[in-house]
Amino acid sequence: MPPLVTDLSSFDLLLSVVRLGSVGRAAAAHRISQPAASARLRQLERQLGVTLLDRTPRGSTLTEAGVLVADWARAAVDAAAALAVAAAALRSSMDSRLAVAASQTVAEYLLPGWLVTLRRDHPDLTVALRAGNSAQVATAVLDGEAGLGFVEGPDLPAGLRAEPVAEDRLVVLVPPGHPWSRRRRGITPAELAATPLVAREAESGTRRALEEALRTNGCGPAAAPMLELSSTTAIKHAVAAGSGPAVLSSLAVAGEISAGTLVAVPVTGLPLRRSLRVVWPVGRQLTGPARDLYAVARRAT
Repeated sequence: MPPLVTDLSSFDLLLSVVRLGSVGRAAAAHRISQPAASARLRQLERQLGVTLLDRTPRGSTLTEAGVLVADWARAAVDAAAALAVAAAALRSSMDSRLAVAASQTVAEYLLPGWLVTLRRDHPDLTVALRAGNSAQVATAVLDGEAGLGFVEGPDLPAGLRAEPVAEDRLVVLVPPGHPWSRRRRGITPAELAATPLVAREAESGTRRALEEALRTNGCGPAAAPMLELSSTTAIKHAVAAGSGPAVLSSLAVAGEISAGTLVAVPVTGLPLRRSLRVVWPVGRQLTGPARDLYAVARRAT
């Protein structure tokens, strides 16, 4: 800003004096005391080096220099007001639309309920949802394509802040009649690590969480998958058809286990729990509907 025009509020106060006819009424309109208003106007005169007002007991009137300054100031003050209105309208438009990225488990089994709750407070909100694996969610948030994301994988790229919102349990699944389905004590971590599974792609949170659990347990790298599929639904169908075992979220298979189309196999000594997390860029604050969705997710778990 030019050194003579660093504070438009003083020019706005001057225009109020012109409109209302006195410093006292202008002060009241700006919700400041009359002495404070007088001090600001005298400071403006000193800053500009000219006398702007003729002050009399009957009120204040503009000097010739004051008429010119007021005319010039009016355009600047009006432009600032227009900027404020435009920025508010832009913010309103942004707040009415929320872009969310979520891993498939969260997108399919948790997010719908969260969004129903969110819409009670934001009935006009439009949500754009992008579902993918945890790596794709992280990329979408870092690239600004989503205001926040929900991931299930243990690893995150630099530049993202993560906070837990829920806990999930992974389940080893086989079809009825599979040899593992008859194991009363389940299988060992070593057996699981050595068995080719029907699995999601390498970047999926479920697969990364399983690999991390096996590595932490000292089992070494997991066997290469016998089959890679891009969706949880496809994996469930493949397991039910006898393709091989799989490891999926308990959220995704509760119905199939209850119906008996899939059998959950315990794994002795291997904790298969993971944290589902919300992520957003480091250095930013969640605001508006994004902040509210985070709160809804925390309350729901």
